[in-house]
Amino acid sequence: MKLNKPKHNLFRNGKYALEGFVDIVKNETSFKWQLLMFVILGTLAWLLPISFGYASILFISLFIPILAEVANSAIERVVDLVTQDYHILAKQAKDAAATLVLLSLIVMVLIWSAVLLLAFNII
Repeated sequence: MKLNKPKHNLFRNGKYALEGFVDIVKNETSFKWQLLMFVILGTLAWLLPISFGYASILFISLFIPILAEVANSAIERVVDLVTQDYHILAKQAKDAAATLVLLSLIVMVLIWSAVLLLAFNII
């Protein structure tokens, strides 16, 4: 059985990645919220009176929920491809993907809390 897989091409793969990004931005409201949070908190991270190292950690941590939301969107689409009917395994897969996003947000909040407490000598 021959798979429908094109040869590796850096530019083609980059194009696919950009198409995926545009599609997620157009179709996923949660991803739009994640991007808004990224812009607002990213700007705040660089405007705070803290060292470059602390600001960098805060900024980089903002990618964690973005990555989780992309994975969540991919999982939801694969599940929808397999079945549009209610199935307990489909629900569990989507719920697990949503849990990934929730946990990523918790980790980001913990990172921001720890960094800000250290940066402002509160602990």
